Amino acid sequence: MELLCLGLNHRTAPVEVRERFAVSSTQLGAAAGELANLADATEGVVISTCNRTEFYLAASDAHQALVLLEARLTLRENLDAGASVHFYRKVKSDAAVHLCRVVSGLDSMMLGETEIFGQVKQAYQAALAAGTTGSVLNRLFQRAFGVGKKVRTETSIQEGSTSVGNVAVDLAEKIFGHLKDSEVMILGAGEMSRITAQSLVSRGARSIFVSNRSFDRAEELARDMGGTAVRFDDWQRVLERVDVVISSTGAPHALIHRSDVEKVRRARKFRPLFFIDIAVPRDIHPDVAEIEEVYLYDIDTLENLASEARSRRQLQIEICERIIDAELAKLNLPGT
Repeated sequence: MELLCLGLNHRTAPVEVRERFAVSSTQLGAAAGELANLADATEGVVISTCNRTEFYLAASDAHQALVLLEARLTLRENLDAGASVHFYRKVKSDAAVHLCRVVSGLDSMMLGETEIFGQVKQAYQAALAAGTTGSVLNRLFQRAFGVGKKVRTETSIQEGSTSVGNVAVDLAEKIFGHLKDSEVMILGAGEMSRITAQSLVSRGARSIFVSNRSFDRAEELARDMGGTAVRFDDWQRVLERVDVVISSTGAPHALIHRSDVEKVRRARKFRPLFFIDIAVPRDIHPDVAEIEEVYLYDIDTLENLASEARSRRQLQIEICERIIDAELAKLNLPGT
């Protein structure tokens, strides 16, 4: 028996294609049986999440089964010939390595995510209960689950943010303890400001205020964020109440000075204030950071922190891949 995998995920296919192949959790067992029949295979498991659908099979000829499965799926879903570009195809040892990477969170949209482990386990249990697995897939999936646990206990793959926006939000969480009910002001309507603000909202930020020289653009971004547009002449008034300021205006000189913050300190009751200055030239004068309860990070500082996180994460990926190789070497699956 030879191992194979046919799949599509968030990197290879848009949602309108992925949803054509999505399988509900209650139908995973039945889908695994149908999958094996489509490919004339002896064993099958179907994994289906919001970001991926993957078909694992054990067949006497992996390449022949792949061709047959893809052709029959394309016909069943009434897809045109161009749809084949959305599939990835793995055979033998490559399929085994891929499954271990999936279970370990190395192939996820959010590197190191833990939810996928339970989703794959559910898919395998459904196929097992339906009687569509045998010695090849049973050994493979059981080993993959062991790899996933080892990766999460022996590496730090789940830790650390790798983008400037996420690094900034992580810093904000460290300062405030949590971001629940925090209020955010965006100065400027740039894309990085939008991304950082969205990340803040996802962590619990309650209110977003948007101020921009063009009030129309401020209104547009505020509408997208579920926030409130503020005229550019009024942003200092909002400074009294917010916890985080994200600034990226494109102005040729600093807009916020120490004196601006000093004016509102008493009204703020000296609460911590976090500035994320993504602008080049900088929007916020460095002397703002001299105020005791103020935290200021500019784009260079954030990028350095993000770069360090990416380097640490890459090292963890390499450790994870060595674990996968070592564990699969013990398995000695037929056809791999």
